[in-house]
Amino acid sequence: MTDAVVFDLDGLLLDTEQLWDEVREELARERGGTWSDRAQADMMGMSSPEWSAYMHEVVGLADAPDEIAAEVVRRMSGRYRDRLPLLPGAHEAVERIAEHRRLGLASSSNRPLIDLALELGRLAPYFRVTVSSEEVARGKPAPDVYIEVTRRLRVDPRRATAVEDSRSGIRSAHAAGLRVVAIPNAHYRPDEQSLALADVVLESLDELTRDVV
Repeated sequence: MTDAVVFDLDGLLLDTEQLWDEVREELARERGGTWSDRAQADMMGMSSPEWSAYMHEVVGLADAPDEIAAEVVRRMSGRYRDRLPLLPGAHEAVERIAEHRRLGLASSSNRPLIDLALELGRLAPYFRVTVSSEEVARGKPAPDVYIEVTRRLRVDPRRATAVEDSRSGIRSAHAAGLRVVAIPNAHYRPDEQSLALADVVLESLDELTRDVV
């Protein structure tokens, strides 16, 4: 029996993985960093302190990590306000599951972007708890963010279901002990070993029903 359902945000409800890539690459090139094709894959799932340190240390930006994070959040916020990239079926899926289960959100995104996205997407009222991985010790694929969400929801992780799209997210939720529903990201599909950790693999949010979770 599932008492709560915990959604990811980027790549699952929002079509933002390429947007994060664009914004960080743009900043890196403007400020003399060395961007590589591997950078996006390396940073996917990292918390804000982790990826901003990566941009400082590996990509080579001279700015301090907290300054890098603040500038990326500022640029991402502008993109969201221009047009929130809500994926088809996202609002309907959240509303549908919220009718029957308590909802949480476990995101690698920064707190200001989580709050802005949920406000603009009219999703905030459905979530009882939202946690950013910048608010815990380690980002995905470590289990910290899922452990914290279930703690705040006051639910045993073994009685919660995560809905995830990425390799890091699937591994994070699985390590925390949640049942995992995977809806693979179309642009950055998880590897088969990660997908094998999921209890259910769906093709789209339209397939996410009460019976599935």
